[in-house]
Amino acid sequence: MLRVSLLYGALFRLSRGDVLGGRTEKQGDGLESQGAAERPIRADAQRNLDLLLQAAKEVFATSGVDATVREIAEKAGLGMGTLYRHFPQRSDLIAAVFRREIDACADAASALSLEHEPFAALTKWLRRYSDFIATKRGLAPALYSGDPAYENLAPYFQDRLRPALQTLLTTAAAASEIRSDVNADDLLKAVAALCLNDRENSPDFSNRMIGLIIAGLRYRDNSPI
Repeated sequence: MLRVSLLYGALFRLSRGDVLGGRTEKQGDGLESQGAAERPIRADAQRNLDLLLQAAKEVFATSGVDATVREIAEKAGLGMGTLYRHFPQRSDLIAAVFRREIDACADAASALSLEHEPFAALTKWLRRYSDFIATKRGLAPALYSGDPAYENLAPYFQDRLRPALQTLLTTAAAASEIRSDVNADDLLKAVAALCLNDRENSPDFSNRMIGLIIAGLRYRDNSPI
């Protein structure tokens, strides 16, 4: 349980807008400096960045965060120099991949709301969120490596995912499809704890437990459960 709390805390803290740990990219690499005035990123630099992040996500999923950066560069079809211009340190790349996946998960909430009824949208998002958490178990060694790049990362996780979930909850409650006293913070923590459970550590277990949580949301007597 301690490991669950530690990893959830790290997931909860990891990533802010300054994913490069407060460092500023050199001019001429096509990236906008962190905290700088509006400076559009070049199309070719954006393409390279997207290729690197997607390649890193896939490599981390199969080989873990200790995979060689050369493997990532090769998968992206780019040179090592391009990779290091965007991500001088491995921790920069890990944080950027994580932040990108947080954004995708958060953005899915509004997309699902447009495609489904409120309760169905909430259910599908919670399943997506649980998958997201489950695939992040391998980040623990990196997050607790003592790398200073992580020290300055603010609670981007909370800032992006909490409002996304709260909107889904509010909409479903307004439609009388769930109880009205569900707290987004509590639900995020509960799902994360289930998905990072050390004893079971199995998708089947997590899916069953998430199903029970979702069923419990239907219980509309607002007295404490």
